[in-house]
Amino acid sequence: MTWQILMGLAGGLGLFLFGMQIMASGMQKAAGDKLRKILEVLTSNRFVAVLTGIIVTVLVQSSSTTTVMVVGFANAGLMNLSQAVGTIMGANIGTTITAQAISFELDVIALPAIGLGAVLNFFCKRRLKRYIGQAILGFGLLFLGMTTMSNALSPLRELPFFIDMLASFSHNPLLGMLVGALFTAAVQSSSAATGVIIALTLQDLLTFSSAMSLILGTNIGTCITAILASLGTSLSARRAAVAHIAFNVTGSLLFLAILHPFSELMIQTAGTVPRQVANAHTVFNIANTVIMIPFFTPFVKFITRVLPGDEGGVGMGPKYLDKRMLKTPAVAIGSAQKEALRMAALAREMVRDATQAFIKEDHKLMTQVDQTEDILDSLEKEITTYLAELSVHSLTIDQSNKVAGLMHALNDLERIGDHAQTISNLADIKAGDRLRFSKEALDDLRAMHKTVDQMLEKVIIAFENDDFEVARTVIEEDDLVDNMEKSLRKNHIERINYKRCLPSSGVVYLDILSNYERIADHATNIAQVVLGEF
Repeated sequence: MTWQILMGLAGGLGLFLFGMQIMASGMQKAAGDKLRKILEVLTSNRFVAVLTGIIVTVLVQSSSTTTVMVVGFANAGLMNLSQAVGTIMGANIGTTITAQAISFELDVIALPAIGLGAVLNFFCKRRLKRYIGQAILGFGLLFLGMTTMSNALSPLRELPFFIDMLASFSHNPLLGMLVGALFTAAVQSSSAATGVIIALTLQDLLTFSSAMSLILGTNIGTCITAILASLGTSLSARRAAVAHIAFNVTGSLLFLAILHPFSELMIQTAGTVPRQVANAHTVFNIANTVIMIPFFTPFVKFITRVLPGDEGGVGMGPKYLDKRMLKTPAVAIGSAQKEALRMAALAREMVRDATQAFIKEDHKLMTQVDQTEDILDSLEKEITTYLAELSVHSLTIDQSNKVAGLMHALNDLERIGDHAQTISNLADIKAGDRLRFSKEALDDLRAMHKTVDQMLEKVIIAFENDDFEVARTVIEEDDLVDNMEKSLRKNHIERINYKRCLPSSGVVYLDILSNYERIADHATNIAQVVLGEF
């Protein structure tokens, strides 16, 4: 019997997690898959950040996923600590939607939902309908998993030892919190842990009091994902993870102190234990956020004292643009050029990181390239908008030419970032498909990157100092890169013919050479801007 219970529980939990993943994927695609942009833009103050955290978590169906995104953005400088804390608070509220859904005994709709979702997903031609079908399919699988878990746990009602152990959580809520935290940390999903708890209540194996202590524990255990995501990251990212832990642990301990009156109140909200547990889970997270909002600023300061130091990071927004300087065009143009130089340094760093990511198959560098690309895109938009506003003012011919040249350069810098991201994506393909490259092939890539990197270094110097001589050198070196690309392409095709490299690897390799050549073209375009030949 024990083996059947374990297999049923494992299978049900697997269906639950798989259904939640499919449903989240479908919802994200149906929403336009703009979650990263939502997090970047809509976290300007604490209230909007909380609302954003709720919306994003409802779409991804996982507070852990939202928290990992937040830690990643903090690491890249896309979010400051205040934005991160507000979003994490909202994520805690958003994740309660899953518990609310599964607390209703909707197992009868599981199979119809799977059928309808499958039909929409596999037979509809419009992408939006397919995505909606995917979400419905995941919803059905989620409930099928809940039903499977609940049925698997049914025989436990005949085991006095298990009943007594669960009952002890109502007498010793601290123990219940610990068990809930450990289980959630093990499965790395508070929604899954809550699903198991509700499945136990559906079989009358858990009283509300026992379930409540476990629910408090899930809010602590879910922090493990943020801790793992912050390992080896920047100070900002580690602060975001510590803030998540501090917020959830403080709230859980606070409600543990008032558990009895809180439980009495929650029992009045519904007639069944599963609904009471879901309501308590939602009210706890909302109340925890409402209580913390007035102390938001002191809480953020406390986290910075716990982990002191300079946040550093690249920072998403512009550093030098000041709209008050628009009336002084010479100063405004200088500020825009400084921001463009920041972009140039970032673009060069992206190319270097993407190359190392490809050679070393370093997934952390791949993620860093993606995050830097977001910063680069943001800067390009901010600077272009600033220059467009500057163009409205009275400018001399030289100043107008300078503004036009800067706009051309910004476009080329953004395109360099795109090519770096493409190389990073190819690195992911290389690692995922386990493509083999000969030492000679990798050495050739290093050589071409070195040549392109030297071009980028020179064009940045030329751009910063209006150095015509260096700019001409860059333009001359473009022919060198073109010839190098042709030579390396020919060499690699020969290696494929002699079976020293695989054809599948060759496609990726040649694509990288092409991206390096295009990066050199954009560097040449910037050099032409310096010379006024754009």
